[in-house]
Amino acid sequence: MHHSGTNTINTPRLLLRRFEDKDLNDMLRNWVADPSVQTEYGEPVYSDATQAKELLDKYISGYENKNFYRWAVIEKLSGQNIGQIAFCRVYEDIRTAEIEYCIGSAFQGHGYAGEALSAVISEIFNTTDFCRLEAYHRAENRKSGRVLEKSAMKITDNVERFRKQGIFPEGEVCYCIENNS
Repeated sequence: MHHSGTNTINTPRLLLRRFEDKDLNDMLRNWVADPSVQTEYGEPVYSDATQAKELLDKYISGYENKNFYRWAVIEKLSGQNIGQIAFCRVYEDIRTAEIEYCIGSAFQGHGYAGEALSAVISEIFNTTDFCRLEAYHRAENRKSGRVLEKSAMKITDNVERFRKQGIFPEGEVCYCIENNS
Protein backbone atom coordinates (compact mmCIF):
# COMPACT_ATOMS: atom_id res chain seq x y z
CA MET A 1 0.00 0.00 0.00
CA HIS A 2 1.24 3.49 -0.86
CA HIS A 3 1.42 5.81 2.17
CA SER A 4 2.20 9.51 2.24
CA GLY A 5 2.52 9.92 6.02
CA THR A 6 1.53 13.11 7.79
CA ASN A 7 2.12 15.89 5.28
CA THR A 8 1.40 19.55 6.00
CA ILE A 9 -2.02 20.71 4.81
CA ASN A 10 -3.09 24.36 4.52
CA THR A 11 -6.73 25.43 4.64
CA PRO A 12 -8.09 28.97 4.68
CA ARG A 13 -8.04 29.14 8.50
CA LEU A 14 -5.97 26.18 9.61
CA LEU A 15 -2.53 24.67 9.31
CA LEU A 16 -2.54 20.90 9.72
CA ARG A 17 0.97 19.71 10.46
CA ARG A 18 2.97 17.19 12.43
CA PHE A 19 3.04 17.69 16.17
CA GLU A 20 6.12 19.45 17.54
CA ASP A 21 7.54 19.88 21.04
CA LYS A 22 6.30 23.48 21.08
CA ASP A 23 2.68 22.21 21.01
CA LEU A 24 2.76 21.03 24.63
CA ASN A 25 1.45 24.18 26.35
CA ASP A 26 -1.32 24.70 23.78
CA MET A 27 -2.38 21.05 24.09
CA LEU A 28 -2.68 21.42 27.87
CA ARG A 29 -4.44 24.76 27.71
CA ASN A 30 -6.79 23.98 24.83
CA TRP A 31 -7.80 20.32 24.89
CA VAL A 32 -5.90 17.40 26.49
CA ALA A 33 -6.59 18.58 30.05
CA ASP A 34 -10.24 19.42 29.36
CA PRO A 35 -12.55 16.61 30.53
CA SER A 36 -15.39 17.82 28.31
CA VAL A 37 -13.22 17.48 25.20
CA GLN A 38 -11.44 14.27 26.14
CA THR A 39 -14.60 12.50 27.34
CA GLU A 40 -16.47 13.34 24.13
CA TYR A 41 -13.41 12.21 22.19
CA GLY A 42 -13.16 8.98 24.20
CA GLU A 43 -9.65 9.68 25.48
CA PRO A 44 -8.17 10.09 28.97
CA VAL A 45 -7.61 13.51 30.50
CA TYR A 46 -3.94 14.52 30.68
CA SER A 47 -3.95 16.92 33.60
CA ASP A 48 -0.25 17.65 34.01
CA ALA A 49 2.71 18.49 31.78
CA THR A 50 4.45 15.15 32.38
CA GLN A 51 1.47 13.13 31.16
CA ALA A 52 0.88 15.43 28.21
CA LYS A 53 4.57 15.33 27.26
CA GLU A 54 4.47 11.52 27.17
CA LEU A 55 1.48 11.71 24.83
CA LEU A 56 3.19 14.32 22.65
CA ASP A 57 6.38 12.23 22.49
CA LYS A 58 4.29 9.23 21.40
CA TYR A 59 2.76 11.31 18.61
CA ILE A 60 6.14 12.64 17.46
CA SER A 61 7.82 9.23 17.48
CA GLY A 62 4.96 7.86 15.36
CA TYR A 63 6.10 9.95 12.41
CA GLU A 64 8.95 7.48 11.88
CA ASN A 65 6.33 5.27 10.22
CA LYS A 66 4.88 6.24 6.84
CA ASN A 67 1.53 4.70 7.82
CA PHE A 68 1.15 7.11 10.78
CA TYR A 69 -1.27 9.95 10.18
CA ARG A 70 -1.75 12.52 12.96
CA TRP A 71 -2.08 16.24 12.41
CA ALA A 72 -1.88 19.05 14.94
CA VAL A 73 -4.69 21.49 14.15
CA ILE A 74 -3.24 25.01 14.26
CA GLU A 75 -5.55 28.02 14.10
CA LYS A 76 -3.75 30.45 11.79
CA LEU A 77 -5.26 33.55 13.44
CA SER A 78 -3.89 32.78 16.91
CA GLY A 79 -1.09 30.38 15.98
CA GLN A 80 -2.38 28.00 18.67
CA ASN A 81 -2.69 24.24 18.59
CA ILE A 82 -6.45 23.86 19.05
CA GLY A 83 -6.82 20.10 18.56
CA GLN A 84 -5.94 17.21 16.34
CA ILE A 85 -7.15 14.97 13.55
CA ALA A 86 -5.73 11.51 12.99
CA PHE A 87 -6.15 8.02 11.66
CA CYS A 88 -6.66 6.02 14.83
CA ARG A 89 -6.74 2.79 12.85
CA VAL A 90 -5.29 1.83 9.48
CA TYR A 91 -6.42 -1.38 7.77
CA GLU A 92 -3.85 -1.84 5.02
CA ASP A 93 -5.35 -5.10 3.76
CA ILE A 94 -8.51 -3.29 2.67
CA ARG A 95 -6.94 0.19 2.18
CA THR A 96 -9.20 1.75 4.81
CA ALA A 97 -8.55 4.14 7.70
CA GLU A 98 -10.66 5.34 10.61
CA ILE A 99 -10.55 9.07 11.34
CA GLU A 100 -10.77 10.69 14.76
CA TYR A 101 -10.64 14.37 15.65
CA CYS A 102 -11.05 16.80 18.52
CA ILE A 103 -11.12 20.57 18.86
CA GLY A 104 -10.70 22.47 22.12
CA SER A 105 -13.90 23.80 23.74
CA ALA A 106 -12.98 27.46 23.23
CA PHE A 107 -12.62 26.83 19.48
CA GLN A 108 -15.72 24.69 18.89
CA GLY A 109 -18.66 25.95 16.89
CA HIS A 110 -16.52 27.70 14.25
CA GLY A 111 -16.37 24.89 11.70
CA TYR A 112 -12.73 24.02 12.37
CA ALA A 113 -13.30 20.25 12.72
CA GLY A 114 -15.22 20.15 9.44
CA GLU A 115 -12.58 22.22 7.67
CA ALA A 116 -9.84 19.90 8.92
CA LEU A 117 -11.82 16.77 8.02
CA SER A 118 -12.51 17.98 4.50
CA ALA A 119 -8.85 18.86 3.96
CA VAL A 120 -7.61 15.49 5.24
CA ILE A 121 -10.06 13.56 3.05
CA SER A 122 -8.92 15.49 -0.03
CA GLU A 123 -5.21 15.15 0.81
CA ILE A 124 -5.40 11.42 1.49
CA PHE A 125 -7.40 10.59 -1.62
CA ASN A 126 -4.96 12.65 -3.72
CA THR A 127 -1.70 11.31 -2.25
CA THR A 128 -2.32 7.70 -1.21
CA ASP A 129 -4.18 4.66 -2.42
CA PHE A 130 -6.60 4.50 0.50
CA CYS A 131 -9.97 3.63 -1.00
CA ARG A 132 -12.17 4.23 2.06
CA LEU A 133 -12.16 6.50 5.10
CA GLU A 134 -14.45 5.84 8.05
CA ALA A 135 -15.52 7.58 11.23
CA TYR A 136 -18.18 7.17 13.86
CA HIS A 137 -19.57 9.07 16.82
CA ARG A 138 -21.56 8.08 19.85
CA ALA A 139 -25.18 9.09 19.30
CA GLU A 140 -25.10 11.39 22.32
CA ASN A 141 -22.07 13.27 20.95
CA ARG A 142 -24.10 15.70 18.86
CA LYS A 143 -21.16 18.03 18.19
CA SER A 144 -19.20 15.32 16.42
CA GLY A 145 -22.38 14.22 14.71
CA ARG A 146 -22.87 17.68 13.20
CA VAL A 147 -19.31 17.63 11.84
CA LEU A 148 -19.88 14.30 10.11
CA GLU A 149 -23.37 15.24 8.88
CA LYS A 150 -21.98 18.33 7.15
CA SER A 151 -19.00 16.45 5.67
CA ALA A 152 -18.76 14.58 2.39
CA MET A 153 -18.97 11.34 4.40
CA LYS A 154 -22.24 9.41 4.33
CA ILE A 155 -23.96 7.30 6.96
CA THR A 156 -23.17 3.60 6.67
CA ASP A 157 -24.32 0.59 8.66
CA ASN A 158 -20.93 -0.32 10.14
CA VAL A 159 -17.21 0.45 10.19
CA GLU A 160 -14.25 -1.90 10.07
CA ARG A 161 -13.47 -1.49 13.80
CA PHE A 162 -16.80 -3.09 14.71
CA ARG A 163 -16.72 -5.62 11.86
CA LYS A 164 -13.39 -6.97 13.14
CA GLN A 165 -14.91 -7.28 16.61
CA GLY A 166 -17.90 -9.11 15.16
CA ILE A 167 -20.38 -6.62 16.54
CA PHE A 168 -23.03 -4.36 15.12
CA PRO A 169 -22.71 -0.84 16.51
CA GLU A 170 -25.31 0.11 19.09
CA GLY A 171 -25.38 3.75 20.12
CA GLU A 172 -22.85 4.76 17.47
CA VAL A 173 -23.51 6.41 14.13
CA CYS A 174 -21.09 5.26 11.41
CA TYR A 175 -19.91 7.22 8.37
CA CYS A 176 -17.68 6.54 5.38
CA ILE A 177 -16.45 7.98 2.13
CA GLU A 178 -14.97 6.04 -0.76
CA ASN A 179 -12.41 7.24 -3.27
CA ASN A 180 -14.04 6.67 -6.61
CA SER A 181 -11.20 8.06 -8.72
